[in-house]
Amino acid sequence: MNLQAVEKIAKAVLYEGYMLYPYRPSSVKNQQRWNFGVLCPQSYCEAQNGGEASIMLTECLVEGSSLTGIEVRVRFLQLVARSVGELTTPVSELPGEVPEFRLVERLEANGRVYRPWQEAIERELVLPVYNVEALSHAQIHESFSFADEKQIEHLQSGNGELAGIIVRERKAIRGALEVMAERIEDGVFKVSVLVRNTTPFELAEDSSRDQALLSSMASTHTVIGVQDGRFVSQIAPHEHLREEAARCKNVGTWPVLVGEEGQRDTMLSAPIILYDYPQIAPESAGDLFDGTEIDEILSLRIMTLTDDEKLEMSQSDERARQMLKRTETMPMEHFMKLHGVMRSLRPLKEDRQ
Repeated sequence: MNLQAVEKIAKAVLYEGYMLYPYRPSSVKNQQRWNFGVLCPQSYCEAQNGGEASIMLTECLVEGSSLTGIEVRVRFLQLVARSVGELTTPVSELPGEVPEFRLVERLEANGRVYRPWQEAIERELVLPVYNVEALSHAQIHESFSFADEKQIEHLQSGNGELAGIIVRERKAIRGALEVMAERIEDGVFKVSVLVRNTTPFELAEDSSRDQALLSSMASTHTVIGVQDGRFVSQIAPHEHLREEAARCKNVGTWPVLVGEEGQRDTMLSAPIILYDYPQIAPESAGDLFDGTEIDEILSLRIMTLTDDEKLEMSQSDERARQMLKRTETMPMEHFMKLHGVMRSLRPLKEDRQ
């Protein structure tokens, strides 16, 4: 598996839509986040009548033999609820236990404003290499889980007294991966990878999407590698495999070849539509959380934000703060590289076989 080639693309997919311009929690675009690759608990999905999904299925074709091996990695974001607490009684020293507090929508401490927010941590599941011939006789079922956790961060005022706390809490998540293969013809297999959210979720009449998201997997995507074999492009398959490629069922995802043009050892199955061999522009200085936009345009837009907007952006999320800092300190020569870049054009009909 060409992990080096897929890493940047997979990272961009992981944070696609994480926070959108104008990168402020108060903006309309950021009122409902986590819109790609979200796998919710099944009980919540059933209550939404198909509006949410609990599974993601990838099917693709592999040319190989009895020696061919299949590697599977699944990545997603687990959401962390960040709450802000104001102390109900003054505390002069950092306590050994959590002080009494009440949740608030805004807290100012030492010149900075803190607000509730949804952060995220990265999760990755790596399965052993399985023989494709063996997978055609016995399906692999792997369960996984991540425990719940609560962290407390103390906020101090300018004079060193405790001003409040930040509570970061994530709920337990359970899931399952199912991998199987089917021999289509001599030397050709269909490989299937199913990702399922099996987290218990007690559904109430007033259960909200934000509550369900804390038990969900966001930005879920699958990276599949092949050893001693080659993937068949889903977009431009061999002529004699075109019908079989069309029969591949992909639910909530779209598999494409990744790596250098012509390589066929790694497939990225992402919740957004991509072409084979997607690339991150070498001129890009960092992620802007929107792969459909142009770095130059978004960078210019960030520069036009007011001081108050930039302050809200920097105080809402650490990744947004780093993006703002990177944009404001970008050297002019680097910024100029974003403008007027011409890529070589490929013919409409290209033989990728």
